[in-house]
Amino acid sequence: MVKIRLKRVGAKKKPYYRVVVADSRSPRDGKFIEEIGTYAPLLKENRFSVDAEKVKDWMSKGAQPTDTVKRLLKKNDILS
Repeated sequence: MVKIRLKRVGAKKKPYYRVVVADSRSPRDGKFIEEIGTYAPLLKENRFSVDAEKVKDWMSKGAQPTDTVKRLLKKNDILS
């Protein structure tokens, strides 16, 4: 199954994530299909940015967002 999930790339105690489309069997920071956005939880503004068209395209192909990504998408009015 294909998942839309977060990939951690930040330093220790400074989290920074990339929103990626990946096979559910691959490790968290491992191989991915496509990078579609970023999430920086420590920033005050522009914490979450994602290509909405790519998200909708991948979801139409059957990709499932993880709980965290789904919450972020709903909070930013990308998912209803």
